[in-house]
Amino acid sequence: MADKVAPLDTTVMLLGETGVGKEVFAKYIYSGSRRKEESFIKVNCGAIPESLIESELFGYEKGAFTGADRNGKIGLFEAANNGTIFLDEIGELPMKMQVKLLRVLQEKEIERIGSSKPVKVNVRVIAATNRNLEDMVEKKLFREDLYYRLMVFPITIPPLRERREDIVPLASRFLEELNGKYGFHRNFSREAYQLLNDYHWPGNIRELRNIVERAVIISSGDEIMPDSLPVFPAGDRPCGEKREKQVMLGQVEDLKEAMGELELRYINHAYEKYGNVRDAAESLGMTPSTFVRRRKRYAK
Repeated sequence: MADKVAPLDTTVMLLGETGVGKEVFAKYIYSGSRRKEESFIKVNCGAIPESLIESELFGYEKGAFTGADRNGKIGLFEAANNGTIFLDEIGELPMKMQVKLLRVLQEKEIERIGSSKPVKVNVRVIAATNRNLEDMVEKKLFREDLYYRLMVFPITIPPLRERREDIVPLASRFLEELNGKYGFHRNFSREAYQLLNDYHWPGNIRELRNIVERAVIISSGDEIMPDSLPVFPAGDRPCGEKREKQVMLGQVEDLKEAMGELELRYINHAYEKYGNVRDAAESLGMTPSTFVRRRKRYAK
């Protein structure tokens, strides 16, 4: 589907859980488009403060507000003119900005803050979200007209647990890259590959890459064994299956240190799964401040 839509200027919506590779797909579509020689600008709609997002996206005229650059500033849509703009986490876009984005899609023009003169832009829009936009529309959290404008060509990227045939090739690819980066000659044992294949991967491909890198670094030899992989295959099961908690015990010299390492593994696991501190902390029964404090303490 990505190959079919890439050469066209159609708006694309990438749907999928955190870590499935939506940005990779966005860049892939861009690389196969007629705009591949022009700019590709990524915007994380959830990372820009609401008070700044309008000026970041649409720019402003000189003297538009206190503290504004005296020469004014072009926004990211103007910077992406003739190219592609990737709006990641589109579900986090405030309602006020949703109206302005709709105008860009419909009229192909933007309006800087402090100006009444529209500026034409020729931009291809690729958007992505891990949220259920249809549900947000029903709850009046996302504009219905914008929803349909964005959903011209939706592509759903399945989670890694639903395409297990990709786990070993991806792990091998990441291992090859990391061996080159660090000058190592690591390889996975058959048991390590089996453990990777059996794991549920709530954090998807991002979590896989992080775990492979950690294993490459901490492995004491060139063969990576299961004890270098911080995964818990029995801790996460597909929906509908019984969840069982199992802990594999081994020789420890310092119980307090071992407990700290175990807690850090669960903290990192939760963060990889949810992608933000608030939800990760809630999943572990912690407050966000406790989560951050313990993560910093154990990571030292």
